[in-house]
Amino acid sequence: MKIDIEQLSLTYQARKLKEDDIQSIYQLYQGNPLYFQYCPPSASKAMVSEDMHALPEGKTEKDKYFAGFYDQQKLIAVMDLIADYPDMGTVFIGFFMLAEDRQGNGAGSALVNELCTYLKNIGAVRIQLAWVKGNPQAEHFWLKNGFMKVKETASNAADCVILAEKKLNGDGAL
Repeated sequence: MKIDIEQLSLTYQARKLKEDDIQSIYQLYQGNPLYFQYCPPSASKAMVSEDMHALPEGKTEKDKYFAGFYDQQKLIAVMDLIADYPDMGTVFIGFFMLAEDRQGNGAGSALVNELCTYLKNIGAVRIQLAWVKGNPQAEHFWLKNGFMKVKETASNAADCVILAEKKLNGDGAL
């Protein structure tokens, strides 16, 4: 499955993030200390670079979409998508972070809704993601946006994460 990053949002300008964007991504990360309490270490420019290139086993750079969402020239969100992972037709959200000043007003949910609509339109059947068990902000956000818990498992980032998914194929999810 090929994802056109520029089509991910009708509200914001979306584009692939590059090494030149590390400083602005790092600033966005710094505004979200709760995330790093549950998923240490603290934000750093090296971490941003690692996030830009991190891939699950068996996937390549052509499957990865590290997207930035801009309002005017300001980066307001970062989203990492892996196409056809863990299986064909599934898109995995490896990371989603919204600028602190955009939280709590529906902007994140609107972006996720736009993402779901776009992915469904290009043939994706489900979206999966994981959050660190015990992170109340992440759990509330993803459940509110229609993701259902699938199982608890371990990951490279934490001892225990909650794997969740949202089906996009006509079961009333979208």
